[in-house]
Amino acid sequence: MNRTVQKYNTIMTGNEAVAVGVKLSRVRFISAYPITPQTTIVEKLAQMVADRELNSRYVEVESEHSAMASVMASELTGIRSYTATSSHGLLYMHEMLHWVAGQRLPVVMSVVNRAIGPPWNIWSDQSDTMSQKDTGWMQVYCESNQEALDTIIMGYKIAENSDILLPLMSMEDAFVLSHTTEPVNIPEQKVVDDFLPELDLSFRIDTDRPMGYGSYSPPDGPFMELKKDMHDSMEKSRKVIRKVTEEFAEATGRDYSGLVEEYLMDDAEYALIASGSLASTGKYVVQKMREKGLKVGLLRIRFFRPFPGEEIRKAVKGLKGVGVIDRSLAFGEKGNTYLEVAGSLYGKRDTPLYGFVAGLGGRDVKIEDFEEMMSIMKNREPGSYWINVRGGE
Repeated sequence: MNRTVQKYNTIMTGNEAVAVGVKLSRVRFISAYPITPQTTIVEKLAQMVADRELNSRYVEVESEHSAMASVMASELTGIRSYTATSSHGLLYMHEMLHWVAGQRLPVVMSVVNRAIGPPWNIWSDQSDTMSQKDTGWMQVYCESNQEALDTIIMGYKIAENSDILLPLMSMEDAFVLSHTTEPVNIPEQKVVDDFLPELDLSFRIDTDRPMGYGSYSPPDGPFMELKKDMHDSMEKSRKVIRKVTEEFAEATGRDYSGLVEEYLMDDAEYALIASGSLASTGKYVVQKMREKGLKVGLLRIRFFRPFPGEEIRKAVKGLKGVGVIDRSLAFGEKGNTYLEVAGSLYGKRDTPLYGFVAGLGGRDVKIEDFEEMMSIMKNREPGSYWINVRGGE
């Protein structure tokens, strides 16, 4: 394994790390509109372009909808493209998210997870991206600044695979990662170039080979077949994701384990399922409980789309209790991830399942909150519970 790949180690925020990942991926077109707490990503990229560190065109637009429309147009010409947003900006892109996915364009976009108002709130909450989970985009939730950088690079290789050709969202939690500094290793450009080939879009716009894009389809036309093909490609992406993460581990020494990460799950009796930066606190609590002799583990969901149902079923089989932590609210059975996990286990479940809604609007999810979730799994009936909410459940 090639371990001599480091360019240098440094300290940077998550947003700075993302910008470096975009630069290393040799993105040639960037379009974005500012919104807290995403803005510093594209500010950094704009500075790189101005300083000629990045050979890319940076286009300022009047809205997030226009940013995604611009990226769609540039990608159709066969140019690797990028944008970033947060919260209400992502909601404003909603229509264009469907267009980019339906056009089978392998765009990569960063989303800094932020709550949806009202009331206005700029803090971490996954409701923005969970509300876009069915637009046809792959979705990755990062735990660290290093993963935020690396996921941009891996994201392009996954999305641009000729068997996939679907766009990808890479998420980081507002302020917890986006504006907080952590140690980050920056790989050499040559390592990234060897890992990530240039984009070769077979259906790119070519005046010598004219074709139509996004054409009209009546009920008897190919609409349903094209949607099925998108679904099939999303399913195929599981294999590609595993292969790409293995190749990235070989190139850099950093192994992201495919769609999920298992932490002390081998002999666990109880486990929590979490995503994003919440998993870091969860791992700490699990380790402390292990020191007390309690057999607990944690399963971190990296990819929410495609949803890792097979990996979850295998990891939780035979456990005495499984708790799913959601930093978003679904007005059904409370949590989006809980609903997906319950669906993947339906008819195959022999494990009590608990749903926990925590940390909405950036509220801290503390060590004692994780301990409370563990206690609920051991002492209460399966169901959905609010954690650290004033006024009780």
